[in-house]
Amino acid sequence: MCTVVIDVPAAPGDPVRLLAVRDEDRDRPWRGLGPWWPDRPGVLGVRDDRAGGAWLTVDPDRRRLAVLLNREDLSTRADDEVVSRGAIALDALGDGIPDHPPTRGFNLVEVDATGARLVEWDGLAVRRTPLSPGTHMVAHHAVDDAGTPRIARWLAEFRGAGLAADSAWWEPWMRVVEQSTHDPASSILRRDAHDGLVLESLLVCAASIGPDGVEMREARLAEPGHWDAGLPSRLLTGDPLSRR
Repeated sequence: MCTVVIDVPAAPGDPVRLLAVRDEDRDRPWRGLGPWWPDRPGVLGVRDDRAGGAWLTVDPDRRRLAVLLNREDLSTRADDEVVSRGAIALDALGDGIPDHPPTRGFNLVEVDATGARLVEWDGLAVRRTPLSPGTHMVAHHAVDDAGTPRIARWLAEFRGAGLAADSAWWEPWMRVVEQSTHDPASSILRRDAHDGLVLESLLVCAASIGPDGVEMREARLAEPGHWDAGLPSRLLTGDPLSRR
């Protein structure tokens, strides 16, 4: 689940911009962006309290960010042969992702001040793809995969919307997110049954990562899986993580 919209600049020195939507079981305990891992100094993230791992992580001083999305696992490994994906986004800011991760499949969007890349692990092979300049979407398959309904329907809309010139650069994208909710089959904000659970969009994060620094904002959905008129305002007025 989850969705990432990302804009990679063509001009060196311009920041990468990212909008990430987290989908999860509303009853699974978690914490918003914070320094939840004392053994990883300088790293902040959105923590999953049940497994202790992270959905999104950022190292402001090193200008690095990683966000994790689930992906189908094609391997025949039994459950006792794999470990939680919770450390993936944390490891991405440290030693990096090995060629054969001991987890179920995932997509991982990695961002630094020079650009972005997608790491895909399907349980059989790892693929690492630099993202070309322009606006892209990532969900649970390849980047810009037209087989994913929300990407097929809304990628062109995100590209056409562009970014605002002021500090609230994400506002055109948020208008596309709102528009998408009128088509539940392709909505960016979701409520899906998956593996016996109901996964719902819980959190929106907007991040800017470039040579001049990192800024990140987050806003929780008032009702999981549903748009509300106050969401853009909460994203704008919440206390930002900002580091120059």
